Amino acid sequence: MALRITTLAERPELAGAIWAMDNPWPEFMLHDPMANLFYDVCESAYPEFVLVADDDADPGRLAARAFSVPFTWTREELPDGGWDGAILRAWHTRRTGGTPGRVTALEITVRTDLLGKGLSPTMLGALRDNAARLGFTEMLAPVRPNAKHLEPRTPMADYAARTRPDGLPADPWLRVHIRAGGGIVKVAPRSMTISGTLAEWREWTGLPFDASGEIEVPKALVPVHCDVGQDHAVYVEPNIWVRHPLA
Repeated sequence: MALRITTLAERPELAGAIWAMDNPWPEFMLHDPMANLFYDVCESAYPEFVLVADDDADPGRLAARAFSVPFTWTREELPDGGWDGAILRAWHTRRTGGTPGRVTALEITVRTDLLGKGLSPTMLGALRDNAARLGFTEMLAPVRPNAKHLEPRTPMADYAARTRPDGLPADPWLRVHIRAGGGIVKVAPRSMTISGTLAEWREWTGLPFDASGEIEVPKALVPVHCDVGQDHAVYVEPNIWVRHPLA
């Protein structure tokens, strides 16, 4: 497949195709309230940070998409809030008219029928190139390790530390980032928080959510905390901060 990768600023007519693209995200992942601070405005506020990819054989139908966002963060230590924290800081930077000094990747999504075709590393490289073109000297990423859901009770720090005999991370998606030139910085222990009533979680997952405690949900990286008495369940997802030098 010969991908044509551009920014949304260059091809604004593809804005609708971003949301129409078939994707593998589980339903519960679509209910992070912080996401609306970015997704609701990314077409108008951050089009040069949104990448869209199609090919000549099927023009206009996205094969993949990628999101990044600029933000201000002056501390040396990266935020424990990870994905949510970067979006919040981007919103604050935009609202206050600040000059963003950092950029973070937020998401790379490949169309469901094209998974396993090697598009994710290509899109990661395109995000790096785009961040460099926009003048940033590094790109951050709160990485969601894509095999961690198979071990939801393993601490993220232990999981991230695992390596293969060749020294590369055991997790496939972390491995892609390291091969692209990134380096693991730290765990973001509360990168994304999704909460809802038990009825909402039943709708999102098809699970009963009828007992208090830790509930293992398919595709979740850690268990969901369920409190039947309070009619409430909360998912706090850890990610791994990766830093990509661009200079």
